[in-house]
Amino acid sequence: MLEKDLEAKLVKEVKRMGGRCLKWVSPGNRGVPDRIVLLPGGRVRFVEMKRPKESVIDSLQKYWCRVLTEMGFKAYTVSTPEELEQLIKAFKEE
Repeated sequence: MLEKDLEAKLVKEVKRMGGRCLKWVSPGNRGVPDRIVLLPGGRVRFVEMKRPKESVIDSLQKYWCRVLTEMGFKAYTVSTPEELEQLIKAFKEE
């Protein structure tokens, strides 16, 4: 499964939950996660999508995940269909 396929499935599943999964492009802020997930109840999550078997994130991506986590947000990295299934399950159980 390609990264774009994982991303498409994330968008579809979040929408089924009544949420939105927005592509995040932030000029001047390289390394921000690929997606902002807005879930019912005011829940905001950040997801970095990686190609399958490429779970290593670069230093800027690590920086942004740390900054967001320190601010109280939840940030995730997804690189396999199994990780995506676990993430969707976690979103549903929150």
